[in-house]
Amino acid sequence: MATTTAEIGVIGGSGFYSFLDDPHEVTVQTPYGPPSDPIAVGTVAGRRVAFVPRHGRDHRHPPHKIPYRANLWALRSLGVRQIIAPSAVGSLTPEHGIGTLVVPDQLVDRTSGRVQTYYEEGAAIHVSFADPYCPAGRRAAVATARKAGWDPVDGGTLVVIEGPRFSTRAESRWYAAQGWTLVGMTGHPEAVLARELALCYIPMCLVTDLDAGIEEGEGVTMEEVFRVFSQNVDRLRALVAQVVEALPSERSCPCPRTLDGMKLPIELP
Repeated sequence: MATTTAEIGVIGGSGFYSFLDDPHEVTVQTPYGPPSDPIAVGTVAGRRVAFVPRHGRDHRHPPHKIPYRANLWALRSLGVRQIIAPSAVGSLTPEHGIGTLVVPDQLVDRTSGRVQTYYEEGAAIHVSFADPYCPAGRRAAVATARKAGWDPVDGGTLVVIEGPRFSTRAESRWYAAQGWTLVGMTGHPEAVLARELALCYIPMCLVTDLDAGIEEGEGVTMEEVFRVFSQNVDRLRALVAQVVEALPSERSCPCPRTLDGMKLPIELP
């Protein structure tokens, strides 16, 4: 009988299905509806891994309609406590060109209308989010990327926009003027929902375009983003597998203690 538990979760594109050994699908029901798709559970480097395609395997969920709460809840219910989140992003600085791997350390939320908490009623739960990403996971991702021959950027600020449209030139230049370095559409509320579930969340951002304010011309297009990501997905998938192997089996970071001393209004899986 196939094992339906996992210790590490990966939320990414459909190109990541093939990195699991002996995968099988698990249908998980959550209080927040179904996740983006049935979750694939398998092994990577001898470790149990659960994978959920962020947009669905047919890319049917636009960024503002992704069932973020269901995805994170489903992963935790399978036993996942550490999450790797590869994504395609735009660069807000010429120093981070196309193909650059960035492991950001900060996040700015410029979304609107997305539900970004599990704790809507019953109690006021305020989680610490000053440093939105797992420090131990980030260190492991950066060190592993360097060993694998990447030249990763350690740190940076990811601004998450509502989408699904891309930024205007004025917006892009404004973001860059704030000192923010990357722009994407899916990194929030993923990160804060992971924190509310006391999970480790590790972003791995691949630059697929120079955002509208960086250069003249037509600006970023969906075709360009998909083309660059597909050119790099094999290498990125291999790196994510190596990061899975490198993550600590025992969590000594602050993430597991996020909810200590709080009386939660809901029971976590």
